[in-house]
Amino acid sequence: MADHIWIRGSHPADRVRARAGRDLSPELASVDAHRGLRGPYTAGGSLLRAIAVDAFNRCPELASRHNTEVATAAPELAVSVPTAWATLEWTVSDEQRTRYYSRLRTRDIANGIADFLRAYLASYGDEQRTLFVDNVHQADPTDQELFAVLLRRQDIPQLNLVLGTGWDPLVDPPGDVAVSLAEALPAYARLVDGPRPAQSRDPRGYIESDGTTEDPAAIAAYRALSPDVRARRHDERCARLYALGEQSLALGAIPFHAERGTRRATLGVQALKHALGHCRKVGLYHAAADLGLRGRALVDRLDDPALWWHFTEGAAASLATAGRADEAALVYDEARAVTENPAQQLRLAYGTAMLHVRHLPEPRRDLAQARGWMELAMSLARGLPDPKEAAFHSVFARNGLALVEIHEGRDAEALRLVEDGLAVLDRSFGRTEHALLRSVLRLNRGRVLAAAGRLEEALAEHTANTELDPAFPEHHFHVGTLLRRLGRNAEAAAAFERVLPLSPPFPEVHYNLADTWLELGDVRKALGCFDYVLELDPGHLRARVNRAALRCEAGDTHGAWDDVEEGLLQSPDNVHLLCVKARLLAEAGDGRTASAVLSTALRRDPGYAQAWALRGQLRFEAGDFGGALSDYDRAVALGDGPEVRFNRAVVFERVGRYGEAADDYRSVLADSDDEDARNRLEFCLRAVG
Repeated sequence: MADHIWIRGSHPADRVRARAGRDLSPELASVDAHRGLRGPYTAGGSLLRAIAVDAFNRCPELASRHNTEVATAAPELAVSVPTAWATLEWTVSDEQRTRYYSRLRTRDIANGIADFLRAYLASYGDEQRTLFVDNVHQADPTDQELFAVLLRRQDIPQLNLVLGTGWDPLVDPPGDVAVSLAEALPAYARLVDGPRPAQSRDPRGYIESDGTTEDPAAIAAYRALSPDVRARRHDERCARLYALGEQSLALGAIPFHAERGTRRATLGVQALKHALGHCRKVGLYHAAADLGLRGRALVDRLDDPALWWHFTEGAAASLATAGRADEAALVYDEARAVTENPAQQLRLAYGTAMLHVRHLPEPRRDLAQARGWMELAMSLARGLPDPKEAAFHSVFARNGLALVEIHEGRDAEALRLVEDGLAVLDRSFGRTEHALLRSVLRLNRGRVLAAAGRLEEALAEHTANTELDPAFPEHHFHVGTLLRRLGRNAEAAAAFERVLPLSPPFPEVHYNLADTWLELGDVRKALGCFDYVLELDPGHLRARVNRAALRCEAGDTHGAWDDVEEGLLQSPDNVHLLCVKARLLAEAGDGRTASAVLSTALRRDPGYAQAWALRGQLRFEAGDFGGALSDYDRAVALGDGPEVRFNRAVVFERVGRYGEAADDYRSVLADSDDEDARNRLEFCLRAVG
């Protein structure tokens, strides 16, 4: 069992002393998480760089299975793994990129790194290793998320974490937080406090520490330097870091020094632009937003409007995707007030519309505003002087308006807009031009067709996309969901399996796999998938419900109770979990309480047939035959099926209503060749002559 420790102290040296003398397992690595060093995944990337050679030697399959996680968290290792950037969005210029990763991408990468560590440490057997991480309170949101995931994952028993922070309470980053370190750290780690007050001093200067030291003496000495001397020393440190040739430094320390050196208007701006481009393209949105805002502050809008716009759009779009929609709206509004460029106004209108379609909290989204802004974007696109630019941007905006129509339930109009967009591309460009935008349009056409119940046509769209962009996992995922709806479960399982090597692990594909294995009758595989979903996302309620039911059916009473109790904490009114709870109570001999639980469930959802059937069974066992028949009648009316018909027939038999029992047994036999039903039918027929 893993044993995690949280050490608080004023300075790194204090935290090192606090862990000294403790009985800890051998060291896996010791890393600094301060985001000022290497930006996103400062700690995660340092860990991967420390173990990569040994890990790839011991477990060569990790290089291909976790190439995206490795290349994102430790870009220096990208040359050591198969390319992680093989999809269509990597074939176009930044201006024509119409597809970016979800904000949940970093949660999935964190789980992928956890899987990497689990496999690597398992290659050493049961021996535990300790990962020391300091300055966690100064970590980038990506590292905060990573360590929250590592703390809560229960399937890496060989990994012990020792995490060092300052005294102040940990605070989650702004915006949407998928996994909270502020919650995970006190929940999963033992607290150890270092000495108070601290006496430690940092031997490094402020510049040599890349601005990460918290030593007041070092900070005071830095401030005492003249501005010219400070700038030159930043130049010198920046040059030494550049000479190392490490990409991750270009996301943290290098832009920090470059924007404070003597060439901040040139070298500083270019360093920020490079880091912004990288972070935005690989889905590191908190860092991208910060870099964009810093670049925007460094560039004079009148001297270089194109560069100012580049930082402005990058900052606003990254803020929006990170769940910081209000901050994004402020940037859009400020930019709208000072630019008259039609192309920029078009992008501002589109971005503002998307705030109301996707990014603002649900109660504050305004689809009428979204429609107005998207129609403005379409109008501005038509007025662009270059016909090809006008065509491209009008299709882009038309696709955005189609998303508004989908959210308003106007699927036919959404389909028309998407098909019009494809027609414009066909008229204006060659068949191989703008493959990414065509793929996005076909994806949306497939979604609309699926919503309209035109499943075969939708499947054709998504299948075509798998051929056009075979490395993009979402296309295979949509193929799998449609095959399931069509009842082609074996093919659906194969489609979901194709997703797995193309992406960091994400819960929904494994949940769908679990459901598909259930349909195919493989309970063992289904349980394994549900287990994994709940490792990836303990809050995945549907997986919790399904696993509780499967555990109950398999006789795993303790496991089923654990899932029921955990699930009801999350969703106290969940009728599915209440039914499992009732079954567990009944099996424990407490039929009265079980019946009361079912009555509660039925008050919350009178349309849930399974609850009526289960209560009917309990009433029958308690000798209340009239109540049992009443409940079974409701169950049959709501969800007719062989099992509930059979059970109602048994009650009919018990009260001597043999003709009605025979009718139910006939219904059972129409669906299945049930020998017991056949024998009982014969008995009932004899009983009525």
